[in-house]
Amino acid sequence: MKRDNQNSTDEWYTPLYIIESLGEFDLDPCAPIFPLWQTAKTMYNKNDDGLQKKWFGRVWLNPPYSRPLVEQFIKRMSEHNNGIALLFNRCDNKMFHDIIFKKAVSIFFLKSRIKFFRPNGSQGGNPGCGSILIAFGKNNDDILRNCSLEGKYVKLN
Repeated sequence: MKRDNQNSTDEWYTPLYIIESLGEFDLDPCAPIFPLWQTAKTMYNKNDDGLQKKWFGRVWLNPPYSRPLVEQFIKRMSEHNNGIALLFNRCDNKMFHDIIFKKAVSIFFLKSRIKFFRPNGSQGGNPGCGSILIAFGKNNDDILRNCSLEGKYVKLN
């Protein structure tokens, strides 16, 4: 989910082509209440409170970008250490230095800005910042390195 400053919502959805390019996921702890498509075999929405539920298998994480939720979900992903997270490319912030750069295996800088989808299925405009995919765990590192998306792969740890 992406934060939309005009509407103050975390309800923005990842385009399907990104999910499909990364393979099958077991869990999405931040799925929409009314998803436009399947992002993982098991999908928790905000009513399920994905931070409190058990995480298992390979996780897709497009967290709410509002604070403190984004940091809480990224910390949980770093502890789970098996999945791919989608975030804005804000590598200078504290969360990157305190968690991501220490725990993630690699980052994939997407070449073009993602046009996220609204809950009604319409596509949004260009966001104010580019996006990155972050791999946690060796298997996910291999997937990012070999994915069909356009961009730049960078090994971290």
